[in-house]
Amino acid sequence: MANVLTTGAWLSAPTKKPSFFARLLRAHVESNQRRADRVVEAYIAAHGLQKLSDDAERQISRLLVKPGQ
Repeated sequence: MANVLTTGAWLSAPTKKPSFFARLLRAHVESNQRRADRVVEAYIAAHGLQKLSDDAERQISRLLVKPGQ
């Protein structure tokens, strides 16, 4: 046991594959993040902003929040 811990062999052990639902959730979260990034980029490009002001952050937040949530 001590030999395994000192050589670091436990770090190279195969990891368990995430479940289908874990992978689905990760894909959903990543998709939402990409959408949010696109919305922010489009807002900045449309308004020609050099730096974000408080008002710009509020407007972007309003764009990202879906109605009814």
